[in-house]
Amino acid sequence: MRALTACLAAILLVAPATPARAADPTYPFRDPDLPVATRIDDLVARLTLDEKISLLHQHQPAIPRLGIGPFRTGTEALHGVAWLGEATVFPQAIGLATTWDPELMRQVGTAVGREARGFHAKDPAANGLNLWAPVVNLLRDPRWGRNEEGYSEDPYLTGALSTAYGKGLSGDHPTYLQAAPTLKHYLANNNEVSRETTSSMLPPRLLHDYEYAAFRPAIAAGAATGVMTSYNLVNGRPATVEPSLNTDVRRWTDRDLLVVSDAFAPGNLTGPQQYYATQAEANAAALKAGVDSFTQDGSSNGSTIAAVTAAVQQGLLTVSDVDRAVRHILSIRFRLGEFDPPSRNPYAAITPDVINSPAHQRLARKAADEQIVLLKNSAGTLPLSPSRTRKVAVVGPLADTLYTDWYSGTLPYAVTPRQGIQERVPGSTVVGGEGVDRIALRDLATGRYVTATGTTDANPVNVTGTAAGDAAQFDVFDWGQGLLTLRNAANGKVLGYNWGPFVTRDAQPNSWFVQQQFKLEQQPDGSYVIRYAGYETREPWFPAERYLTVDSAGNLALGAQTAATAARFAKETVSSGIDSAVAAATGADVAVVVVGSMPFINGRETNDRVSTALADGQSALIKAVRRANPNTVVVVENSYPTTLNWEQENVPAILWTTHAGQETGRAIAGALFGDTNPSGRLTQTWYRSDAELPSILDYDIAKTGMTYLYHRGTPLYPFGYGLSYTTFAYSSLRLDANSVTLDVTNTGRRAGAETVQLYTHQRKSRAVQPVKQLRGFARVDLAPGQTKTVRIPLKASDLAFWDVTRGRPVVESGAYDVLVGASATDIRRTATLTVKGETIPPRDLRRPTPAYTFDDYAGTTLVDTTKASGTAVAATAAGQWVKFADADLGSGVGAFTARVSASSPSTIQVRLGGPTGRLLGTLSVPATADRYTWTTASTPLRGAAGRQDVYLVFTAPAAVDSLTLS
Repeated sequence: MRALTACLAAILLVAPATPARAADPTYPFRDPDLPVATRIDDLVARLTLDEKISLLHQHQPAIPRLGIGPFRTGTEALHGVAWLGEATVFPQAIGLATTWDPELMRQVGTAVGREARGFHAKDPAANGLNLWAPVVNLLRDPRWGRNEEGYSEDPYLTGALSTAYGKGLSGDHPTYLQAAPTLKHYLANNNEVSRETTSSMLPPRLLHDYEYAAFRPAIAAGAATGVMTSYNLVNGRPATVEPSLNTDVRRWTDRDLLVVSDAFAPGNLTGPQQYYATQAEANAAALKAGVDSFTQDGSSNGSTIAAVTAAVQQGLLTVSDVDRAVRHILSIRFRLGEFDPPSRNPYAAITPDVINSPAHQRLARKAADEQIVLLKNSAGTLPLSPSRTRKVAVVGPLADTLYTDWYSGTLPYAVTPRQGIQERVPGSTVVGGEGVDRIALRDLATGRYVTATGTTDANPVNVTGTAAGDAAQFDVFDWGQGLLTLRNAANGKVLGYNWGPFVTRDAQPNSWFVQQQFKLEQQPDGSYVIRYAGYETREPWFPAERYLTVDSAGNLALGAQTAATAARFAKETVSSGIDSAVAAATGADVAVVVVGSMPFINGRETNDRVSTALADGQSALIKAVRRANPNTVVVVENSYPTTLNWEQENVPAILWTTHAGQETGRAIAGALFGDTNPSGRLTQTWYRSDAELPSILDYDIAKTGMTYLYHRGTPLYPFGYGLSYTTFAYSSLRLDANSVTLDVTNTGRRAGAETVQLYTHQRKSRAVQPVKQLRGFARVDLAPGQTKTVRIPLKASDLAFWDVTRGRPVVESGAYDVLVGASATDIRRTATLTVKGETIPPRDLRRPTPAYTFDDYAGTTLVDTTKASGTAVAATAAGQWVKFADADLGSGVGAFTARVSASSPSTIQVRLGGPTGRLLGTLSVPATADRYTWTTASTPLRGAAGRQDVYLVFTAPAAVDSLTLS
């Protein structure tokens, strides 16, 4: 029978593509025994051009005549399946990363992939199996609003963890995918401010050794089936049309990749980016660059189909261009088993029963346990003894609440910190409170109180209360920089705006516009005005008014553009949060203060943080409780490094956890009482002050001294840091050609897990090298007194870096420090590795040299040479320069030739030794028609020979694409 099927298939391969009957089982594309490439060829040949184009949108329609169902890209699965209903919610991605546990990451990924299959079984058309996770953007700046979505500031760690998570999502079957992971967001996407129009500058070494190094591992390992392009520009070109998608990313694997755009990013090309005049040009360029699927206009595919169709009609695209993208899409659909009998695909049997299964709940608890980081523990403050802890005070704004983030799933249940502690010590007295002020706001014009009238959109908050009863009382949560949420005491809902009336409808701040945040601004006369601090946009439909007034019906309204015309209120404090927290803490055996962030307010998509400090009100609460009870433990629950200088100096013990999902409270209690031994390790540098941070738009970490790779200051907590309730000793470090081996001993009285970290430092190099660089790690579990031998792979080839002079990786000969320890600054054992590699020869500027391959620069930036490809150097002001180090000028050079562009006439000086060094000549740069028009200019040079550092110094704005000294 199989032979007959194969024979029929061979005949059909050359038969005309006639409709036949829908879902004809003899179609070769439905034969699972044929090679996938053959099946794709057959299906593509049967599709009309219109049908092919329809597949290029996120929401791919059904093709009934071929029995093909709809397909949708883009199920969110960052730390659990999101937006589809209740699902297991694991710790945020940054929390999963702090486990430094790839095997746990794989297990979590497997669970999330299974739940995606479960949701798919519920509704195959709506719940897709193309998952937009993990996020591998490097966390170079802690102010990034989406810090919780990433893993680490280090590319090696990010690559290892994303590979593990991706393998879990995709499954381990040799033929079929459990789900199809898509890496976000390619490329250099680490700021939200003006994210559609800012350009991330990536010199070649930063591009290859930092950014590519984060994305490549999962793709090369087959743990990712695609990437999503980012909103920003890279070296002047929108990432949506980034040519390296084809020239680099697809070369990292021999499997097809499905490249998707970020939501509405194709429209940005003609919108805020103004990169193309028409959408047909924009979509054609994106398709040619490597984008296969356009995420635009939600489920409406009309504009995408119209633009691509027009591009084909105008000759901007060929049918083969469309076919290429369709093949990439279909490749993933075939691997998901869509066109095969379900009996062939083991993942097709997964049912919705897996969603939030008991096994997944246990895994969520394990992940929440492992991600907790012990930041400080003086004099054995922790763990607490359950038998000796008869009264516990649990206070703070996060003591009684679990918060979720934008990409979180819906919590199926929630164990808060106070609940977790009470559950752990059921015989003890657990007291507490959120430590927030309860206030009433009285309108000075009428003497009436701001009052909640219900919890629906039909219940506007009005100013009619004659007394400050519960409905007129609000709990004030301080999230920093003056941002507050106001929760009504009567109904437990937060005050929010709803494009009309103000209401108390929501249990927590939420949604894209985050309309539940306010500022109370005190006026010179002592009164207060209420500033709405929700989403602000440049869109003309958004109200210009930002201050609250009272309308003719007595309801709160958004009616004033300035404080001068806003309603004035008296703020009456009903009860003091600090006073109640101090009362609870006084006399308690231990006071646990739970502070942190609200993920929809303290940085989110479209909103970076302006500070990494705790909110002033939270800091004041910690200080007051510490004065009242010396045995104070602080639990910081947020998603980013925080400046905890006072707390580090004055509080006996500090734990850090991310918003860790449904089991957060139990995990905190387990760590506090020693049921688990904290083993989390930081994946970012925690700086001491915001003053140490450069512009969030400066991506060159080597120039700015950012991340542990280049930071030379003393951090508050270093990369890789985390304490334990036991101690570990390192001994017997050995090196061989392929690995580093050492013995690790638990020298304490408790079982614990140590994360052994292997770093290297190159002592001498032609290029600027990191202070140290992570090359490997191993998490090892040890019983008290137990010793284990740890082996971490390390080969000479691992030490390669990008040589800008020759455009390829290089391993330099020389001595390398091998550093093994418990963090980037806690190095326990060292050794020297002598490597026989190569010596980078001097530059030969007598050959045409791309200008962007400079060795150093000041002020200049990188721009696109053309819209399709190429990178050039641009100066925006006089005095900016680029340096080409150690150039061999031979017996002498007499001319300088460059491919240049300028909006008005300019000059470029050629100097030796420095930007003010010996002047060899000055090149006159003529004005060109536009920035994409290039011309070649030359000038004679006064003689220079030998090995020299050559500087190009700009005297006015201009751009250089390439240069030659001849």
